[in-house]
Amino acid sequence: MKVLVVGSGGREHALAWKIKSSKLVTEVVCTPGNAGIAEVARLAKVAADDGPGLVELCALEKPDLVVIGPEDPLCAGVADLLRAKGFKVFGPGKAGAQLEGSKTFSKDFLEKYRIPTAAARSFDRSGAAKGYLEGCTNWPQVIKADGLASGKGVYVVRDAREGKSIVDAVMEEGRHGKAGIRILIEEFLEGDEASVFVLTDGETLCILEVVQDHKQVGDGDVGPNTGGMGVFSPVLDFSKRVHKQIESHVLLPTVHALRREGIDFRGVLFVGLMITESGPKVIEYNVRFGDPECQALMRRLESDVVPLLLATAEGKLSSVEDPVWSPRSVVGVVAAAEGYPEPPRKGDRIRGLEEASAVDDVVVFHGATKRVENPAGELSTVTNGGRVLCVTATGGSVDEARARAYQAYDLLEWDGKFCRRDIGRRREAR
Repeated sequence: MKVLVVGSGGREHALAWKIKSSKLVTEVVCTPGNAGIAEVARLAKVAADDGPGLVELCALEKPDLVVIGPEDPLCAGVADLLRAKGFKVFGPGKAGAQLEGSKTFSKDFLEKYRIPTAAARSFDRSGAAKGYLEGCTNWPQVIKADGLASGKGVYVVRDAREGKSIVDAVMEEGRHGKAGIRILIEEFLEGDEASVFVLTDGETLCILEVVQDHKQVGDGDVGPNTGGMGVFSPVLDFSKRVHKQIESHVLLPTVHALRREGIDFRGVLFVGLMITESGPKVIEYNVRFGDPECQALMRRLESDVVPLLLATAEGKLSSVEDPVWSPRSVVGVVAAAEGYPEPPRKGDRIRGLEEASAVDDVVVFHGATKRVENPAGELSTVTNGGRVLCVTATGGSVDEARARAYQAYDLLEWDGKFCRRDIGRRREAR
C-alpha cells in the first residue's frame, strides 16, 4: 500500500520512518517534508494546510492511507475534504480538532462533561481580563491564548502586574496574531506533567505509552514555553492506580463525550495532564501526536504502526491487536537554533549528522531542516526553524539512553546550536 504523510517536522519524520519499516507498505510519500524525511519518503511540494492542493495530490497519488501530522491542517478541516473524496484519513475532522484549536471550546467541553481540569475564565476584552487579574488572590495564574500558537501561547504569571503585561502583549499587541484575540485565565496546578496518547475511532480506545515532555526552554524548567525541548519514556514511576484514574476519569469520559456531541473522531488524542494530589487533571487537549513525544513513541513501538493507523481511519480499531512496546528506555534531546522560541536564526549549515547517527542505538529525526545547493552543485543540510533536530537514543535505563543522546548531540555542529542538558532527570515518585 501507499501512505501519504502530511507535514514537515520531527513528528512527521518519525511517522514516515516507522511507516517505511512496515511490510504492508510499498511507498511513503510526504508533503512538504524536510531534509531527513527525504531519506525515507518521496517528497511532494504541497503545503500541509493547502486543502485544495492536497485533494489534487491525493487524486494524483491515490494513497491507500493519508496520515495528517500537524494541527493546522486538522483545524482547517483538511481531513474532512479528503474523506469527502473517498480517501482514508488518520486525523480528526474540523469539529473534533476544535479540542485543540480553541482553548475556550476545550474548557467548556471539559466542564460540561465534568472531566477534571483547572478552574478557568475566558475573556475577549483585555480590560476585563486585567480587572480579573487585579482581583485574584491565589498566585501564580496561567494565561493561555485561545487559538493555535505552536506551543508558545501559555504563560505562568506570578502577580497581577506580570499578568496584565502578558494580557497586553497577547491581546493588544498581537503577539500570537488571531490566536490571542481571546484568552483563558486559569488556576495553576501543582504536580507532575505527563503526556498520554490514545488512538480512537470514536468507539474503541488504544492507550499508548506514557511520555514526559520538557516544555520550558531552559534547564530546570525555566524560561518561556516552547513546542518541547526533550522527552523520555517510559515514565516508570506512574502507579497502576494513577493509570486507572487517567483511564476512568479522563480518557473514557472524553471519548463518550465526543460521541454525545456527535463528533466522529478518528485519530489520536494527546492529553496533557497534571498529576495532582487529588488525581489527574487535564491541562489541554491536542488532536495529533506531540513533537517530540511522537519520536519517543515510534522508537519504542516494536510492532507495526500501519495496522493501527489504518484501522483508526476505517473505524475498525477493535479488530487489530494491541501495540507491542520495547521495555527499553528512550530519551529525545531537541537541538534548537539560536533565538528559539523567538524567531530563530535560519540557514546555518549542519555538520556531524552522519557521526551522530552512527552512535549506537541513536536515530536523529529532522524537524526544521532543508537541503540547499551551493554554486558547485553540492547539497548540504541547513537549519530552517527553531527546533532543528531531535536526537533520540535507547538504552537499558533512562540514564543510559540519556548518555547516548547527549553523546550524539555533541557531535552535531552549527552556529548558535543549543539544548537543555537535563532531559530525563524529572522522575520523582508519583
